[in-house]
Amino acid sequence: MASFKRILIANRGEIAVRIIRTAQKMGLETIAVYSEADRGAPHVRMADYAGYLGESTVEQSYLNAEKILRWAKDFQAEAIHPGYGLLSEDPSFAESCKAQNLVFIGPNAKHLRDFGLKHRARTLAEQSGAPLPPGSGLIEDSSQALREAEETGYPVMLKSTAGGGGIGMALCSTNDELIEAIERVRRLAESNFGNAGVFLEKCFLRARHLEVQIFGDGQGTARSLGVRDCSSQRRNQKVIEETPPIGVSSKTLKDLEDCAVKLAESVRYLSAGTVEFLYDEDQEDFFFLEVNTRLQVEHGVTEMVCGIDLVEWMIRLAAGDRTMFSGTSNPIRGWCLDRSGRYFILLHAWWYESCYVDTSCAIYCFNYCLPYSRFLDVQQARLRSNSSSSSI
Repeated sequence: MASFKRILIANRGEIAVRIIRTAQKMGLETIAVYSEADRGAPHVRMADYAGYLGESTVEQSYLNAEKILRWAKDFQAEAIHPGYGLLSEDPSFAESCKAQNLVFIGPNAKHLRDFGLKHRARTLAEQSGAPLPPGSGLIEDSSQALREAEETGYPVMLKSTAGGGGIGMALCSTNDELIEAIERVRRLAESNFGNAGVFLEKCFLRARHLEVQIFGDGQGTARSLGVRDCSSQRRNQKVIEETPPIGVSSKTLKDLEDCAVKLAESVRYLSAGTVEFLYDEDQEDFFFLEVNTRLQVEHGVTEMVCGIDLVEWMIRLAAGDRTMFSGTSNPIRGWCLDRSGRYFILLHAWWYESCYVDTSCAIYCFNYCLPYSRFLDVQQARLRSNSSSSSI
């Protein structure tokens, strides 16, 4: 298979467990890292090797790139998978891996840096021909903000250019609301992301949040793996993900995928990513939002309807295997929904055999799809595997 023998997983919890399972299935040795709080965590027990990062605070452990890289060298890892969150979108960490002859399993540092700033991502999307919502560049002061809002038309969304996760956003419907929000969002962005830059976008009150899973080879070829609907949100955090979206025409879905692939190919995107769009139901039109340069939390729903393993693809591609770009595309079969609520169990008798469970400790996140999925045997095997290594 791949030229890798041993990889380090620079993460914790469910995603670390999920990556370790795939790596072991591929015959790779795995290295976990852990803080004091995670000394007995499942990802530590499952890995072939484990490196202690120190105190329990994230800053002293999972965000300590120097310690993680030291363990990677001590255990003779050849590559590092960052998972999601933590260091997964940190271009400096990706560059540090490269400097120490470690393969960063994910997008390259340029992609992480360019798409990590939303105003820069808007420019790249526009250059590729993607439709943008009306909006502005970076806002310098309140006077400029008011001028841009007048030109764009209320309501507008004030956004921080850095970061994500719904942090640093404010809906503004009047001049007064906009003036009040500017300094507040700036402070929030500076404290969370170290970048106080903000910009405006037109807010569509009857819009859906659709996203396209992409995968690129870094040489100008990319492919789409379907569209997910993540419109159900609470406090700008996704609550439900489903694929394919319900109530969206097949033409619109194809146009979304074509637009995302064109953007990915225009920048020679590498590895897994997600291109997010706003879909205006009234006008049946869509607009580019941003690119997430990492494996998404909700990637499991895409895997279930495509019959693939995205983590395996990421590892294979990082090792130089590009065979996933040859042949026909993976057809979408069935429908899948991911509810991100924790401690939620849905095991009706007629759903039981089609339940796909990813677990960490006693915290459960369920991806479940309709029983007519052709991947029933895969789901049954995953359920048995997960149940055997979990406890309630």
